[in-house]
Amino acid sequence: MIPFSVLDLSPIAEGSDAAQSFRNTLDLAQHAERWGYRRYWLAEHHGMPGIASAATAVLIGHVAGGTSQIRVGAGGIMLPNHSPLVIAEQFGTLESLYPGRIDLGLGRAPGSDPATARALRRNLDSDPDEFPQDVAELMDYFAAQGRRPVRAVPGAGLNVPIWILGSSLFGAQLAAALGLPYAFASHFAPAQMMQAIALYRAAFRPSAQLQQPYVMLGFNVIAADSDDEAQCLASSVQQAFVNLRSGRPSRLPPPLAGYRDQLGPQERALLEHVLSCSAIGAPDTVARELQSFIGRTGADELMITSQIFDHAARLRSYELTACIGQAHQAA
Repeated sequence: MIPFSVLDLSPIAEGSDAAQSFRNTLDLAQHAERWGYRRYWLAEHHGMPGIASAATAVLIGHVAGGTSQIRVGAGGIMLPNHSPLVIAEQFGTLESLYPGRIDLGLGRAPGSDPATARALRRNLDSDPDEFPQDVAELMDYFAAQGRRPVRAVPGAGLNVPIWILGSSLFGAQLAAALGLPYAFASHFAPAQMMQAIALYRAAFRPSAQLQQPYVMLGFNVIAADSDDEAQCLASSVQQAFVNLRSGRPSRLPPPLAGYRDQLGPQERALLEHVLSCSAIGAPDTVARELQSFIGRTGADELMITSQIFDHAARLRSYELTACIGQAHQAA
């Protein structure tokens, strides 16, 4: 089976706080390293009561410092929120501290609501063409002999792999044009997944970083020792999505047995759509869903996300998923 990686939003559960989320994040990363996951990514979100990974570069340093081999990176940094030079310096610093282990995924969404985006002090009326220009500027700061009069120190001459993230065709086109690996947010925005994959592969131009197209897809896994237990655990992320789309963003709620049965047709349709790229169940159930998804998409790597209220149950889900991947590699 293809490599598995971890996407962690450092969730803040009801009754908990960010400090505990950060302890859980490091603990999960250390387990993920032992279980053979390829990389551990953290995502930039702002103003979200249930997500603690706003200062993404800081948290990446925390995780990289507490592990020894697993690649650690951003999935992703929302570049419209930042100066490309600042990101080059931050990730140049991380690469200098943890050489050969840092990834930089870039997205163009603000990762927040409009009011929060305004508070980040970036121009919300910018031309959409600015994101490609910002990516090109950032890549130039990492070049050994950049064309700009300003140098990123540290940053210049360092090999920090850059990924383009997306949930639409825009990111696919940009990743293909620049010859960069492409990560699609199918774990919550699957609508254009197949079209984006096809476009990226057809238009890909080889680059110094990458000779062949490389697709990583987000995928939700809630694995447990039984299907019933997994379905109950999955109700936490289901509640969180319904709350978010209803304008009531929340901390990650505790599981609620029979939650889906209490929902109306609109809420059920929402969950069927946003969580369509998911595997929920015992190991055999999850293995079948993973194989089907990989076969359908031809993904080169999966970025597994498991939003589970109880930390021990979350660890168990990632452990079972790692065992599934290892069993298929050995077969």
